[in-house]
Amino acid sequence: MDALTLAVIQAGLTQVCNEMDLAFSRAAFSPVIAEADDRSDGIYAAEDGALIAQGEGGLPVFVGAMQHSAGHIIRLIREGAVARPEPGDIYIVNDPYLGGTHLMDVRFARPFFVDGEVFCWLQNTGHWPDTGGMVPGGFSAHATEVEQEGLRLPPVKLFKRGEIDCEILSIIQSNIRVADQRIGDIKAQAAALLVGERRLNDLIARYGAATLNRAIALIRDRAAERMRAEIRRMPEATWRAEAFVDSDGVVDEPLRIALSVTRTGDTLTFDFTGSSKPCAGPMNSVWSTTFSAVCLGVKHIFPDVPINAGTFAPLHIIRPEGTFLDARYPRPVSGCAAEVSQRIAEAVFLCLVQALPDEVTAAPAGTSGNFALGGTDPARGGSYVMYQITGGGYGGNADHDGLTNGCSTIGISKTAPVEVMEQYYPILFTRFALREGSGGAGAHRGGFGVHYEVQLLRGEARASFVMDHGRFGPPGVLGGHDGAPNEVRIHRSGTTTIPLHLSKDQGITLMPGDRVEVRTPGGGGYGDPFARDPLLVARDVRRGYYDAAQARSLWGVALRDGAVDAQATAALRRGRAA
Repeated sequence: MDALTLAVIQAGLTQVCNEMDLAFSRAAFSPVIAEADDRSDGIYAAEDGALIAQGEGGLPVFVGAMQHSAGHIIRLIREGAVARPEPGDIYIVNDPYLGGTHLMDVRFARPFFVDGEVFCWLQNTGHWPDTGGMVPGGFSAHATEVEQEGLRLPPVKLFKRGEIDCEILSIIQSNIRVADQRIGDIKAQAAALLVGERRLNDLIARYGAATLNRAIALIRDRAAERMRAEIRRMPEATWRAEAFVDSDGVVDEPLRIALSVTRTGDTLTFDFTGSSKPCAGPMNSVWSTTFSAVCLGVKHIFPDVPINAGTFAPLHIIRPEGTFLDARYPRPVSGCAAEVSQRIAEAVFLCLVQALPDEVTAAPAGTSGNFALGGTDPARGGSYVMYQITGGGYGGNADHDGLTNGCSTIGISKTAPVEVMEQYYPILFTRFALREGSGGAGAHRGGFGVHYEVQLLRGEARASFVMDHGRFGPPGVLGGHDGAPNEVRIHRSGTTTIPLHLSKDQGITLMPGDRVEVRTPGGGGYGDPFARDPLLVARDVRRGYYDAAQARSLWGVALRDGAVDAQATAALRRGRAA
């Protein structure tokens, strides 16, 4: 196949997914999808569910996970456990143990037919604000079994030949909060797949199914070779690192992720031997999420390699059986996709920065800041479930300081505008600002997190949150300092409390005037702080990010009237060296 045709088809497949993403967000009812873009769309192979293409604006953590869920649907159909597909059918599934993440990430899968045969699968995932469970929003910090986290759905046909199954819909609506509002998200999710079907039909009409299949195989092979070429740039060696989850929300002890990465020839082997055992609380990770977290960590490092199943072929990820990174039923998993996956990616970064120090960053904030608030608004006479995600600082790197208020490592989703949230829910953001000084010191410092406070205006509500990096800040690398850790404070009736598990709690009763305050982590620093350009330190002090005392203690920079005192700075830095 000539290179031009191949490139056009590859771009066309990606564009199909991009248009599905756009349609999903534009039609969705919930702000977490419509504003924050907590969703993803992709195309998957008919034989085994292997990834063909994914939208550029979709969440990276869904890359590997959706590949697994498509594979499970195909397997169950072959085994006769799930009804065979017909044109117009859409399957719904959120079972974490069947290629899922947490229960709020609900997948729709639509078979795409050509000449009466399934040519591929169109699939998407959307974060529903609630799927039932112990607490509004599903982020139960103290759950000890998956049933406490919400409604678990195996693959079933929600749409049959284009028509919604009202009986299955009624079961779903009877088990979730604010059920009448979910129909908007359901129709948006289904409509996105219909857009994908139309666009894919256009591609086939132009090139034919046979040519498209040939192109898909070539694209996959070339992605694998591109990844192998990147791997061959590394020395043949083994690198080790560890990352820690604050706690599981039940037992107040950190969970250890131990990772070794070995380059042999043109493959990388990832081994999690030595990681903590399965935990009592919801910070277990299912295999599909663990797999996806490794893949997205590597993709962060090699952004130019196209995304499809071939990208992952040179990555040998040993299944971490017997650890909390391979959760089996009935282990709770609400924290796996948004939090544990980011610790896994962090461990990947900490390993590979040793192999490619000029290309890998220090650790980013590494938490999605999951905050859910549920209650009844007396002014509107109805219930609500609010879900809030926030950004944090990215780690510094060889070229520049870390990004400030970046999205989570595993997402492209963004914080919904505060004005939109205040219109939907009985709340007021009394603060939303940068968290100055939260980036770890380094030759290139980490980016800053955010500092926000949300106040309840009316009615009574319950707050829950599953976050991380509250016990340990994001690690610096190559001599850089750690970023500031996550901080949560609850202000009620004139008193301020800090959760026992620092970044995790649930069912906190709030009354009008009560506030929840969150300070998200800053990124880790990169390189020796005393190697930082003194002019950059002076600039940060002028901007109010750090004060003169911090400039002196962290970077060895002396300031006089806001300007660098070159002689005193040289003396400070010589003194440290001595």
